[in-house]
Amino acid sequence: MPSMPPLSPSLSPPARTRIKICGLTRSEDVDAAVAAGADAIGFVFYARSPRAVTPGQAAELARRLPPFVTPVGLFVNAPPAEIADACERIPTLLLQFHGDETADQCDAAGRPYLRAARVAPGFDLLNFARSFPAAQALLLDAHVEGYGGGGKVFDWSLIPADAPAPVVLSGGLNPANVTDGIARVRPCAVDVSSGVEVAKGIKDAVLMRRFCEAVRVADARLAAATPAGPAA
Repeated sequence: MPSMPPLSPSLSPPARTRIKICGLTRSEDVDAAVAAGADAIGFVFYARSPRAVTPGQAAELARRLPPFVTPVGLFVNAPPAEIADACERIPTLLLQFHGDETADQCDAAGRPYLRAARVAPGFDLLNFARSFPAAQALLLDAHVEGYGGGGKVFDWSLIPADAPAPVVLSGGLNPANVTDGIARVRPCAVDVSSGVEVAKGIKDAVLMRRFCEAVRVADARLAAATPAGPAA
């Protein structure tokens, strides 16, 4: 991946980078992700994914989440009834749209949502962001064939420093590279799936813990490098 110059010193890092672990299918993995320090747990509602779960299965898993850990539902061109069913079963569900959904379709769900963007050379992220003004954040992933994440790292230098919405960094992250990703992009959150797995849909408790620890290392380094403000 081409090197990227440091962002402007005027860009202060977030107080704490949030962590989303996606594609969970087993109760023991949900428990391990929470214990590792995940802020959000992702459930894939896309039948063609090897990590897919039904709304009923996701609801059972979501009941294990303690307060302040957010369930996130990943949808790909899903019919409104399917989204409504998942929202009814999981009242606190945050939506994540990964298909060809328009802004009107995303807004129609009536829930806070993340809008995924597949980044490649020539992709106009600023225009994309303006097309989804209600999105809570933009989840940036690699451009791969088909839908959903492909577990591939993309060129982080393609991310403009002046993105008009919070950025969630995704795409091929793992315990070895997430610290560098946070230092270069300074996202509000990071999203991982295959980088903490032993098989598709089967997470590794040790890798999840190492991933969360690497995020905290990045936060500590950014905090140490940020000039302190004037004394009160």
